[in-house]
Amino acid sequence: MAKKSTIDVEKVNLHIVNWLRNYAENAKVSGFVVGVSGGIDSAVTSTLCAQTGLKVLCVEMPIHQVQHQVNRGKEHIAQLKERFANVDSVEVDLSSVFEDFKKQVPTSSDEAKLHLALANSRARLRMTTLYYFAGIHGLLVAGTGNKVEDFGVGFYTKYGDGGVDLSPIADLMKSDVFALGHYLKVPESILSAAPTDGLFGDDRTDEDQLGATYDELEWAMMEQENGKSADDFAGREKEVFAIYKRLNMINQHKMNPIPVCLVQRN
Repeated sequence: MAKKSTIDVEKVNLHIVNWLRNYAENAKVSGFVVGVSGGIDSAVTSTLCAQTGLKVLCVEMPIHQVQHQVNRGKEHIAQLKERFANVDSVEVDLSSVFEDFKKQVPTSSDEAKLHLALANSRARLRMTTLYYFAGIHGLLVAGTGNKVEDFGVGFYTKYGDGGVDLSPIADLMKSDVFALGHYLKVPESILSAAPTDGLFGDDRTDEDQLGATYDELEWAMMEQENGKSADDFAGREKEVFAIYKRLNMINQHKMNPIPVCLVQRN
């Protein structure tokens, strides 16, 4: 089920950069703010934004972060600032803010729900921070979600990393993002790292949480779009397809518009 991107990276790169520049100019803002995590998605997104020539602010927001994740983010930002004069950066350590938040809310005896709620709270603290910088600098918050995360399995936090102004790579599969990353000369440490959301303060990967690799999930997403069902597969393919279908179903609340109760008026 290994996936190889078929996009024309040069053409796609130019298209996204032009789209970003035109959107910002029409919105009459001076550029973009991007949360940089040390992962491939934020590295590619920030590099795309940098190519617009508009102001780009890369924000590091560690919350008890594993050091090698922090190191990858710093390496990428240093490289980006060397390549593009329009890139600036700031680090906001939110660890103490997160600890203060935990002191103000009740705990729970359900450990699984508690850990997930706190992980999502980390993402929402980061979103709030990005919008603070966007507000004081007149910038747009650029999202870093890819297609399989945003529209396949819903692997993001609603109003956390899902709270953005625009999504430049949300029509790209993870394999496409990696292809662009190679083309854009993203640091090898990022290209070779196992994808992780970094929300639990440990080394768990996205695959650990999802139960399947991104290659497998991309395959399942395309098979579903082609009208296939679980009955069409066996073995690991059947298992992966079931994982994809379950995640896609339970996370529809993230992908669909907020339900509005319409009131009939006389």
